[in-house]
Amino acid sequence: MKNKRGKTAFKYIKLTNKVINSLLKYNTIFIFISLVIVSSLASNVFFTERNIFNLLRQVTGIGIISMGMLLVILTGGIDLSVGSVLALASVLSAHFLLSMSLPAAIVLTILIGVLLGCVSGYLVSIRRMAPFVVTLALMTIARGFAFIASKGSPILLKESGAALKSFGSNYWLKIPQPVILMFVVFIIIFLILKYTVFGRLLVAIGSNETSVRLSGIQVWIYKFLAYSISGAFAAIAGIISTARTGVGSAVVGVGFELDAIAAVVIGGASLSGGRGTAVNTLLGVFILGMIGNIMNLKNVPAYPQQVIKGLIIIFAVLLQGIQRRLDKE
Repeated sequence: MKNKRGKTAFKYIKLTNKVINSLLKYNTIFIFISLVIVSSLASNVFFTERNIFNLLRQVTGIGIISMGMLLVILTGGIDLSVGSVLALASVLSAHFLLSMSLPAAIVLTILIGVLLGCVSGYLVSIRRMAPFVVTLALMTIARGFAFIASKGSPILLKESGAALKSFGSNYWLKIPQPVILMFVVFIIIFLILKYTVFGRLLVAIGSNETSVRLSGIQVWIYKFLAYSISGAFAAIAGIISTARTGVGSAVVGVGFELDAIAAVVIGGASLSGGRGTAVNTLLGVFILGMIGNIMNLKNVPAYPQQVIKGLIIIFAVLLQGIQRRLDKE
């Protein structure tokens, strides 16, 4: 009898541990589903088509930036300049449209974003400077250039920018066009990380850069490209901001770098590099978006929202730490 009870208790403990391990392994999905349930119970408006599309529009910029941030974090780096690059791109896209065609303005704006990413990539990967210091400096520089280019005042889109404004407000197959662009960026990053050598090497560099370098691979190229892509995505997010609002502004994107890092971390990525996926990062973006959305629906002031976001980030990091310890055991 005692033996049977012992076996039953052992099976129960084993099942409990298995459930706990599964919850820790898929904590991002668990948090996402929990938030969906809580949000739907907290407000009848949450699941309406209007609110869902409003939520998706709000996270479009962060979603695109987070995909670039994921690549950088996978290498063990960080990019604090993305919010300021977004602001500069917002201003430049509106400014360029005053004197050139839409395709030329978009291409030139994205190229400037890539150039700023290249500067960060060069200083980090070739000059071996600390990513935090480099991108913090670029954050200040890009924001300064945004104010210089706009002369401290918003630049309104005129008739030459009608096509860009149309993109920001129109739908395709009943889905907002900027949202479609965000999902296109997500699919590209998902495919790169899952099926290309470039993606696998980014993860390998973050896991053990020394081993990758000793195997004869030019590590600096991959880190350089990661920062360049991050700059490009930040510029695209800036163009979308201008398209949505009809204004090129130097004050947009403040704090976006922190939201992007938070989305990547909530998605299970490790800030030390070598761990993270595009799917989980996108879920992290939606989690942050839902937190803000449901609190806006419940008329919660902005400052408590920041506190709650911070607590959720801490909770996500704690879950990652527990999971890593269990994996080692």
